[in-house]
Amino acid sequence: MEYVLRKQQGMNEIGQIEYNPYLMKNMSESVERLSRAINNREKIVIYGYYDVDGITAVSLLLLLLKYLNADVEYFIPENIMDERELSYEVVKNHIKFLGANLIITVGCGINSYSAIEHCKELGIDVIVTDHRKCQGLIPDTYVLNPKQSSCGYPFKELSGAGIAYKLAMAISMEYKAKCAYKYLDLCMLGTISSDTPIINENKTIVERGIQHLCNTKNHGIKALIKENNVFDINEAAAYKLAFTVIPRINAIGRMDDARIAVELFTTEDQDRASQIAKYLIKEVRINKNYCR
Repeated sequence: MEYVLRKQQGMNEIGQIEYNPYLMKNMSESVERLSRAINNREKIVIYGYYDVDGITAVSLLLLLLKYLNADVEYFIPENIMDERELSYEVVKNHIKFLGANLIITVGCGINSYSAIEHCKELGIDVIVTDHRKCQGLIPDTYVLNPKQSSCGYPFKELSGAGIAYKLAMAISMEYKAKCAYKYLDLCMLGTISSDTPIINENKTIVERGIQHLCNTKNHGIKALIKENNVFDINEAAAYKLAFTVIPRINAIGRMDDARIAVELFTTEDQDRASQIAKYLIKEVRINKNYCR
C-alpha cells in the first residue's frame, strides 16, 4: 500500500521511537470505513470519556475531521457515574437522533460488545479506539487496541489519546496530508494525564509534544499556558502544565459538562479560549474537593 510508511518501525530522524500506525490490527479497515464516511458526508459521532485523556482524544479527532470537511459531532456523557463504556441507552436516546452513521469511541468501548451489537441493529457502525484490556468478548467491529490478541503493534502502552492520534496519523496519510502533527500538543497532554508509562513511543509523544508547545496554534492551550504563568517551554513546564492545568479540566468533567473543555481545545476564537481558561481556574478554586 502506497500510504504505508517506508520504515515499519524504529527510530525517526532524531532518534525517537515512532511506529507506523498501520502496524496496529484493523487500522487499514478502520481507515477505509472512516474515509468512506468522510467522502460520503455520513454523520460521524466521536464518543469520549470525561477525563483529560478522553477530552484531548475527542478534541484532536474533532479538529482533524473538521479539517477534512467531515460531517462530525461528538458526545461525552454528562453523568459522572457512567461507566467507561459505550452506553446503548445513550446511543438510543441521544446519538441516534443526531443521525449518526458511524461512531468512533476514544478511550472506551473495548468492553461494550452488547452495546455495539445493538448499534448494528440501528444501522450504526462503530470504530473502537481503546487502550484498556478487554475483560470479555472483544466487540465484533473495527477495534484499534494494541493490547488485543494477535495485534502486531510493537508498543502496547499507548494512552487513549495516543491511539486516537495513531488513527489521525493513518487517516492523514490516506488523504496525503500532514495535518495530524498539529495535534501533538493535545496528544502529549492526554498521555501525561493518563496512567500510561512515559517510555518508548509515549516518551516520543511527550518530547515532540513539548517541542510543539513552543509554537502551538491551539488557542486553548495558549490560554492555559498564559493563565499558569508559563514563560519557558521545556520538559519541566510541560509537567507543570499537566499537573496544574489537568486537574482543572478533570474537575470540570467531574462537576459539570465536559463539553466546555472540548470547546477550549477546539475553539478558533482567542478571546473565547481565554474566557474558558479563566473560568476553569475560577471553578476549581471554588470546588477544590473535586480536583484529583
